[in-house]
This record gives sequence, C-alpha cells and structure tokens, in this order.
Amino acid sequence: MSSLPDFINALLEPSFHGPEITKVEIVQTHISYVLLAGDQVYKIKKPVDFGFLDFTTLAKRCQFCEQELVLNQRLCPQIYLDVVAITREEDGFSFNGKGEVVDYAVRMKRMPEEKMMGRLLADDQVGRADIDRIIAALVSFYQNAASGSEISGFGSAEAVGVNVLENFEQTLCFIGSGGLSQDRYDLIKTYASGFLKKDVFARRAKEHVKDCHGDLYSANICLADPVYIFDCIEFNERFRYCDVASDIAFLAMDLDFHGQQDLSAYFIDNFVAASGDAGLGEVLNFYKCYRAYVRGKIGLFTAHAPEVDDVTKEKSLEQAASYFELAAAYAA
Repeated sequence: MSSLPDFINALLEPSFHGPEITKVEIVQTHISYVLLAGDQVYKIKKPVDFGFLDFTTLAKRCQFCEQELVLNQRLCPQIYLDVVAITREEDGFSFNGKGEVVDYAVRMKRMPEEKMMGRLLADDQVGRADIDRIIAALVSFYQNAASGSEISGFGSAEAVGVNVLENFEQTLCFIGSGGLSQDRYDLIKTYASGFLKKDVFARRAKEHVKDCHGDLYSANICLADPVYIFDCIEFNERFRYCDVASDIAFLAMDLDFHGQQDLSAYFIDNFVAASGDAGLGEVLNFYKCYRAYVRGKIGLFTAHAPEVDDVTKEKSLEQAASYFELAAAYAA
C-alpha cells in the first residue's frame, strides 16, 4: 500500500474506524478511492484532471464532494450521509478534527452487494417487478428534476453533438482495435452525424431536457427495498443536463447488452406509459447508439492504459467489441 497517500493508508487501518471494524477494503477507479469499512463507505476523489473533470485542488475536491452529496440525495437520501474532512493531527489522521484538512470524503451507507443490479443481471435474477420499481423511482425523479432555459439549452442538436461527436475524435486512433473496424466506425459516425440534423432535438428540448442522472445503468442501481439509484454525474453538467431519453436509453441499452431485450422493451414501454413521454421512441435508438459507443470507448481507454494487467486488457477489449457491435446494430 506504499504507493497510496499516507492518509489513505491510515484510513485502511481497521482501528481507525473503531473496535467493531476488523477489515477495511479499498476499490479504486480512475477518479476515486472507495473505502468499505463495516456498514460505512468513504469515497475520496483523486487529484486528477481528465479535461472533462478536474479534481486537482483541495477546494475543487471539496466542491465536488458537496455536489455529489446533494445531487445523489435526490434519488437515495438514505445512502448519501454527509461530507467529512480528513484532517492531519499530531497523532495521525482524523475525521473532522482540528488539524490541517488534507482531503474530503463523501460518507455513505453501504448497500447490500447481493442486491446490486449488475450482479443480479449476470445471474438472470432481474424481473419485471424490479423494472417496475425502477420506473416508479425514475418517473417521480424526472417530474421533480430541475429544468429551465439554461438546462434546456443542453438539449439542442449543437450541444448534444458536442458530447456525441467527441467520441469519434477520441477513438480515431483506436480503429482496428477492440472490434472497432473502419467500416463500423464509419457506419456509426455517419448515422450519428445524420441524426443530429433532425429537428427532433429542438422539439424535445424545452419539455424533456432536465437535470438528470447522467450515468443510469445497472452498475449504479441496487435492487434493495427501496431501490437505490446512485452515483450520478456530479463533475460535469453537460453530461447530466440531458434529454430524459438519453438517461432511459442508457439503461435500456445496458439491458440489451446483457441479453435482456424483452426486459429492455418492457422497460421502455412501461416508462413511456408511466411518464407520458410518447415521443421518446423518436430518439431512443440514437441515444442507445451513443451510450453503447461511450461504453466501448471506455473499454478501449482501459485496455490501452499502461498500468492494466493482461487479463484486464483482454476483458476490456472483448467488452469494447461487444459494445461497438451493439452500437452498429442500433445505427443500422
């Protein structure tokens, strides 16, 4: 653990969290350290800058921790508890102590891992009743989500195009890898570019573009009671201010990806009926294609990162190929 910051090593000691904690686990993503300590979870942002997010200063990490807390309390206030300061004391580190603040953490309640939707999908244990519960949570969420002229501006063809077309720029150097052939790249890019010329974006912008979740797929859903939909995008508004259809398409695409096409169709049909968004179908395939391509892109980024092992690289390339195949099917 010597490569980790000293305060992370301190937080990994069970004794830091009290006598009842016997083990602390760490999960790393490219932007976070996630520490699992008993029934508590601490999420700490890494000081990284990827262009679309910037966590390089202590002030920014504090700001985005607060933002993450507020935004995620919209869908699961029971899970997102507070933001704690990690302070350096004379005898080590503390939460909310009197010493120098070295970083911040979002403190969360730990969710039951056996109820995570991704795990249940892999075991073919997700049914229509689960989808009904997700729909009920989402319809209420979107009805209450912030909207207005500033947010609706992100639904214009030009604004959507910024998000969609940058994917092709970012994957141009990967053509020939991970199932992204030149023909497949051209097919998907031509479809997306052509669709962006339609007037459907202007028609949907005022009513259907809201402050959404931004990362709505099975990895961020826990099918407990109640259902928890967590980990929304806090670091960049242009990924979260979107057509509700873009959020919904992500989960529908994810169900397709897991071979649950019937469940995906059930989800769309019943969300449309419950929300009254009869025009969602006009843009569904476009946003499914966009979301599948993004997941493929992330697979390529992961596979070509120098620090990943060969097993991760191979798995990431296989997943990328499946996502690009799915995106091409939507485009066709």
